[in-house]
Amino acid sequence: MSAAGPSEATLRRLERASGSLATQAVARMDDSLPWFRSMPADQRSWVTLVAQAGIASLVEWCRHPGRPPRLTGEVFGAAPRELVRAVPLKQTVDLIKVTVEVVEERLGQVVEPGEAQALRLAVLKYSREVAFATAHVYASYAENRGAWDARLEALVVDALVRGERPEELPGRAAALGWAATAPVLVLVGHTAPDVDDHHSAVRRAARSLRADVLVGVHAHQLVVVLGGLPDLGPVAEKVSAEFGPGPVVRGPAVDSLAQAGDSAAAALAGLRAAVAWPGAPRPVDADALLAERALDGDPLARTALAQRVAAPLEAAGGGVLDTVRAVLGSGGNLEASARALFVHPNTVRYRLKRATELTGLSATDPRGSWTLQVALALSALDGGRSLWS
Repeated sequence: MSAAGPSEATLRRLERASGSLATQAVARMDDSLPWFRSMPADQRSWVTLVAQAGIASLVEWCRHPGRPPRLTGEVFGAAPRELVRAVPLKQTVDLIKVTVEVVEERLGQVVEPGEAQALRLAVLKYSREVAFATAHVYASYAENRGAWDARLEALVVDALVRGERPEELPGRAAALGWAATAPVLVLVGHTAPDVDDHHSAVRRAARSLRADVLVGVHAHQLVVVLGGLPDLGPVAEKVSAEFGPGPVVRGPAVDSLAQAGDSAAAALAGLRAAVAWPGAPRPVDADALLAERALDGDPLARTALAQRVAAPLEAAGGGVLDTVRAVLGSGGNLEASARALFVHPNTVRYRLKRATELTGLSATDPRGSWTLQVALALSALDGGRSLWS
């Protein structure tokens, strides 16, 4: 300090009283800050250390006025970085305010005669420096945490895209705030060419509906993992608007993040095959693209068609499969199909209803008839010749 600053005798007295002042400051915090009383004992002890280090740093700051302040390390280095995560910035400001108030109130106990005003001015200036240091600590933490979260999120999404299931996957996601259990689904599409920050836009859309979300960008593909709500349909609809031009494919819902790789695999296969359905809705379910996926060489889609479509129709009996074949062959003409089968048109309608119940597909619907045709053709190619006998 200048010649008008506190004397060395005052600074020594302040230095000796630093422990007592810190204890009194913590006691004041306990009385005036309800949230402080609920803090764990270890965090309260860290606050005491920071307060004591702050007072000691004040003494050094007064002794060496020409030295640039290094408050970030001198003061906040007294506590682990966990304290930044445990205490929000606003509460830290409250702690500093209480500590400064206690020091100002106890000045009369430590100053030499006639130096109270000089020390009070020093405390005022020093508290401003501490405020700047506090802002720096929290800004640095936020920046580092943001960069770490981005890397961690990229690792999680990349593992899902690759079909990996590392044991640490749930823990990594939990560190990012992921709390969802079931259901979980994956959306994939192309990135928007005029958007620099796809992550923020997608997060805003998903979190506006209170959904958990993870976002990854792979080349020009945008991969979004959604969870946290019983019905993710509305979230998928809203998030789809943040994708670039082209199809957006929604993978099937799975029971947990550990199984989200299955949803991602189906969605990515659907994205590759979606070019074969130009009029697909957006988003479109990966299961609605089973026919296109199978023709594109997706073995999972081919297996799904065999198990969900061909096999149930074969096992149905009662002419259900023959009726489906006839209707497909007649272009959906029920009367012509009835004549070919020598049955009443109502019998055709009944059998088609049964086929729809078994497969979820209607032979009179354009998409349904297309998927049925592909499923039955692939089944025959796989050796199911008896289906056509």
